Amino acid sequence: MTILDHLILEVSVAATTSAFLSDIIGLDRIGWRPPFLVMRAGVTSLDLLETDGAIAPRHLAFRVDAAQFAHALARLSERGVPYWADPFHRLPHRVYETERDRGIYFLDPDGHRLEMLVEIGPLP
Repeated sequence: MTILDHLILEVSVAATTSAFLSDIIGLDRIGWRPPFLVMRAGVTSLDLLETDGAIAPRHLAFRVDAAQFAHALARLSERGVPYWADPFHRLPHRVYETERDRGIYFLDPDGHRLEMLVEIGPLP
């Protein structure tokens, strides 16, 4: 069995990104393991690495349960953070839906492209 152990994500201010991910998605902050601020995403850790250089936006998709999804939508709306039903940001403030999932796309403070999805049905 192969499991993704960790992912390093470059950010401008780790504490800001950590607070955002915790508040919106509900990720748990593990703590500092220099030079990383470590967050838990399921069995994988998300290791935030501060950089002064240019940040290349990455795409991260988080599968959540229905309660987390509803909470995140409410928090994004409260904060005035835009979200979209598509990765090209053409369908603002909408949720996409497939036979299997509902989801949204939004940006973190550094412009990383985040997706959050919740399962609504089994695979066809």
